[in-house]
Amino acid sequence: MPEIFVNYRTGDEEATATVIERELSARFGDDQVFRAGKSIRPGRAFPQELLTAVGRCSVLLVVIGPRWAEFTDRDGRRALDDPEDWTRREILEALDTGAHVIPVLVGRTTRLDRTVLPRELEELADHQYRRLDHRNAEADLRRLGDDLADLVPQLADTDRSPQRRGDESAQDTGSVRMKARDVRGGIGNLHGGLGTFVNEPRGPVNTGPGAQYNAPTFSGDGMGVNYVAGDNSGDMRQHSERADHRKDGE
Repeated sequence: MPEIFVNYRTGDEEATATVIERELSARFGDDQVFRAGKSIRPGRAFPQELLTAVGRCSVLLVVIGPRWAEFTDRDGRRALDDPEDWTRREILEALDTGAHVIPVLVGRTTRLDRTVLPRELEELADHQYRRLDHRNAEADLRRLGDDLADLVPQLADTDRSPQRRGDESAQDTGSVRMKARDVRGGIGNLHGGLGTFVNEPRGPVNTGPGAQYNAPTFSGDGMGVNYVAGDNSGDMRQHSERADHRKDGE
């Protein structure tokens, strides 16, 4: 069963709930995240599907927008006060089973106030929340995923985040750099990842496609400029003004 259950109210940030579900599914696997609109197959009895999924999840994310607490039903009654309201029922079920219940405040939604919640849901106001701002969505979603990976070991095992792959790449790069230091007095390429390297250079080095100019100091009348032309993939020709200087002086 999915470890993450996305709880939301239709008419209040359901689009954000979809974004959260898709992001977490991409990171942890589609089978690890439950969202009713995606996870309940046609023809299945949704009350039983919902209660089973929420009863077995490790984390319930409560997506809360600006209309969440005051949303009313068709009769004008506040939905949260209705014992049959599914948003309310899912939260209470998760609290009863001991799941991590995390409010996710969308945009500028204010923190939950116990005084505006039904008595049965007052506890939700005490739970540490996370915020998802659309202007900072990438960072906020990454932080939420990091939190879930820390909370649930099963999610950490399936984490496919770029950050984790990046850490592994960094370790590989460190290994290549160590090998480069072991190569002395050469120019070449290591494993295709490091690129061109020049060990222990003693002057300017150009590894690009253009010309290279070196200006060493010679003693006596050998003062001059060395010119090296080449593209590192073919012939390299060297011309020195030192010989020309001597001819002029003779």
